[in-house]
Amino acid sequence: METDTMRQEIDRLSRRSLLAASAAGSAALLTSAGYAEVAFGAVADQIRPFKVRFPDEAIVDLRRRIAATRWPDRETVADQSQGVQLERMQQLVRYWGADYDMRRIEAQLNALPQFMTEIDGLDIHFLHVRSRHPGAMPLIMTHGYPGSIIELLGVIGPLTDPTAHGGSADDAFHIVIPSLPGYGFSAKPRGTGWGFPRIASAWASLMKRLGYERYVSQGGDHGSVVSDWMARQAPPGLLGIHVNMPATVPPLIAKALNNGDPAPAGLNDVEKAAFGKLNAFYRLGCGYSAMMVTRPQTVGYALADSPVGNAAWMYDKFAAWTDSGGIPERSLTRDQMLDDITLYWLTDTPTSAARLYWENGVNANNFDAVDVSLPVAITVFPGEIYQAPRRWAERAYHNLIYFNLVDKGGHFAAWEQPALFSQEMRAAFRSLR
Repeated sequence: METDTMRQEIDRLSRRSLLAASAAGSAALLTSAGYAEVAFGAVADQIRPFKVRFPDEAIVDLRRRIAATRWPDRETVADQSQGVQLERMQQLVRYWGADYDMRRIEAQLNALPQFMTEIDGLDIHFLHVRSRHPGAMPLIMTHGYPGSIIELLGVIGPLTDPTAHGGSADDAFHIVIPSLPGYGFSAKPRGTGWGFPRIASAWASLMKRLGYERYVSQGGDHGSVVSDWMARQAPPGLLGIHVNMPATVPPLIAKALNNGDPAPAGLNDVEKAAFGKLNAFYRLGCGYSAMMVTRPQTVGYALADSPVGNAAWMYDKFAAWTDSGGIPERSLTRDQMLDDITLYWLTDTPTSAARLYWENGVNANNFDAVDVSLPVAITVFPGEIYQAPRRWAERAYHNLIYFNLVDKGGHFAAWEQPALFSQEMRAAFRSLR
């Protein structure tokens, strides 16, 4: 039922995107697959329609590898302190191998307007869904790790067609969702240099190529870092950003965390709580990151060779970072998680995705305070890795136009709570319209 409902919603959106594009004077073609392919004026030859089709043999091979999994022995503790528990992983994998629809991803993505364009020598895959409402605000959204464009699909409807989801037409957005380089269907960089500053610049080029003269940017996880860099670079037309993993940690706090020191004196209760969360993460939660920052190729052999190994690597983060008390099925369905896991496997991108951590640098810390002057909106979700205190946020983001704490949702906020997330986006950018 969930799959059918999602497909109906996406089909409706793609038809509306086609009508909106046609009304805007764009050249449009509705393919037999039922999604809109839109070319924009003089740049039509630079933007190619894209459609997903996984080879049958790739799916057969995936099922074979799942069936041939060599399992580790059971953990020796009664909790998740050693990682993903064997019984829970086996339950997920049994469903993946026997009952999961391996073509779900195709159905979801091929119903939406998808494109490919070359920017700075690299093919970038992106979704582009235009609203039917006049005056809609262009918005580029960036996913993170171990996420993908899959984690943002649920907000496309509420953001592009707010009147159908309890909002006002005045809050409508045109949505652009690119796949990060080396993720999903975007090309894998063949050399170094595709770090966050370059990605931020590429996203500005994409919005310009699409003809958007005024727009906003949003992101969580890697997407927050990209949005922060876009705000630092301040390309013409960027009005402001929204982040749900803000970089606010002051230098003194960051130093204490890195050195394993106690919290500095003078922190209020909210700041003490943030310090405690970050301290626990630094001690127990970022081993995956240390490996990918320093040895992405080494860990990549395991992730690229074993679908269950990669699934466990990703599921570990779903368990830790959703607002679910460590049981991600409370926040995301098995199908949703497997959509993302399967996308990584069938596009062979676990290793190239990990390299973005290496590009970020050994000494980089995506929580340390930035220095951003463009308008910034922040939503703090209770299940995020840490809850940014407003006092820290105001020091890092000097033009903080919106700051709100909500009562549910985690690191994958748009995925976990699409309705709430969409409400936050409408409120966050209202003053910039």
